[in-house]
Amino acid sequence: MNIQGLQKVTLLDFPGRVACTVFLAGCNFRCPFCHNASLVTHVDPSRNIPGEEVLSFLEKRRGVLDGVCVTGGEPLLAPELDSFIREVKDMGYEVKLDTNGSNAERLKTLTESGLVDYVAMDIKNAPGKYGMTIGIDGYDMSNIFQSVEHLLSGTVPYEFRTTVVREFHKREDFEAIGQWLKGADQYYLQGFVDSGDLIRPGLRAYTKEIMEQALEIVRKYIPAAELRGMD
Repeated sequence: MNIQGLQKVTLLDFPGRVACTVFLAGCNFRCPFCHNASLVTHVDPSRNIPGEEVLSFLEKRRGVLDGVCVTGGEPLLAPELDSFIREVKDMGYEVKLDTNGSNAERLKTLTESGLVDYVAMDIKNAPGKYGMTIGIDGYDMSNIFQSVEHLLSGTVPYEFRTTVVREFHKREDFEAIGQWLKGADQYYLQGFVDSGDLIRPGLRAYTKEIMEQALEIVRKYIPAAELRGMD
């Protein structure tokens, strides 16, 4: 498995858990605002971390850490993901999966088998602007719609989240997203941050005032919606 990073402790990535984060390289999207370009378009094989090394670290942290976040890139592209998560679960850890929702069947398999305890799915934009936002013209939304429907069914605790970028998101997009995700348990609007590791530099964030206006629109449909990273 192409592991390219390990954050040894995080109090933010897995709600209510002290966790670590495992970063997997490779993604089927090319979102210009991606803050992990080094995991998508500039993958350096020399930075690979052996899976055994990560599992050894987790073995030593049993009783200290509660959970493991698996992120990317897009983790569901990794063929060995199921077996890796199974070993993590066998150590007693809870697992959070970050995904773009592009592999609905695999997402269903992992959640219905109990291998994943929490899912965070990125909602890139309103359905009509998805292809433009992920850098793939004419993208077939079928898997995205199925993943959203699966999570809304309540099989596993989840959150949806959208990174808001001035060049991609407008008022009408928040209206469309709100209608699409109506009644979701948790939805976050995240302010864009230039990490310095973008696929396309030069993008901008909205002000907190504009983000609060976007939140008002979304809350008509998703009362539990919140802003994240705007303090």
